[in-house]
Amino acid sequence: MCFVLDSRPPIVPIAGGALDSTELILEAADGNTFRAFRARASTASGAGVVILPDVRGLHPFYEELALRFAENGVDALAFDYFGRTAGVEPRGDAFEHMPHVDQVTWDGITADVTAAARHLRMEDEGRVDALFTIGFCFGGRLAYLTATLGLDLAGSIGFYGIPLGAGRAGTPAPADVVDRMTNPILGIWGGADGATSADDVAQFDAALTRAGVEHRFVTYDGAPHSFFDRKASEFGDASAQSWTETLTFIRGRTPSPVAG
Repeated sequence: MCFVLDSRPPIVPIAGGALDSTELILEAADGNTFRAFRARASTASGAGVVILPDVRGLHPFYEELALRFAENGVDALAFDYFGRTAGVEPRGDAFEHMPHVDQVTWDGITADVTAAARHLRMEDEGRVDALFTIGFCFGGRLAYLTATLGLDLAGSIGFYGIPLGAGRAGTPAPADVVDRMTNPILGIWGGADGATSADDVAQFDAALTRAGVEHRFVTYDGAPHSFFDRKASEFGDASAQSWTETLTFIRGRTPSPVAG
């Protein structure tokens, strides 16, 4: 698990920055229905982000993260992976997510993230011109892979997504498909992450460079896996800096940059 059950994003709320938020049921091209949570900025900036959660799916951590993005001028939508096996009803902390994780497929995720992207870009009042993806752990790996899906993304952001080797849901290794990536990448890493070594990061970095994929990697010395968490106060500086990196990456690739 990437976060403990009561984890929350380490970002200070901005009063009045979000226009509204709502729970949604979206439908993918294969007919799957799945839960999502959308938050809109009070002033549309042209930027939007699809949030790919960790293995717990649509957890309150990611709903709150969507609100923090909206407060900073970025429309956001977080979605759930388990519509095919767990349905669309809200779930509590007692939900056993791993049996559902074991049934997730890359084809299913591809269909769902495509539907989420379509909703933000085409169906949300035309507010989004520059679309990004961001993911954490399991979702971090997926965020890198969204650069191969032909979604015309402005960028993909991964927090401690494992870039090499076999992965859950039959996902390819991001380092193996860099030749198919079509948008810039931001990689955020913990220097003390037991799941991803410095050598793994270096290999992914080298592969992206060889493929000519624009990218920026930032590693925070001493930070563990899942350091981006309000409860991990000892890594507050790394959290604050990585949030700034994220917003800078988005603002620099949005045609009408958000104010800030």
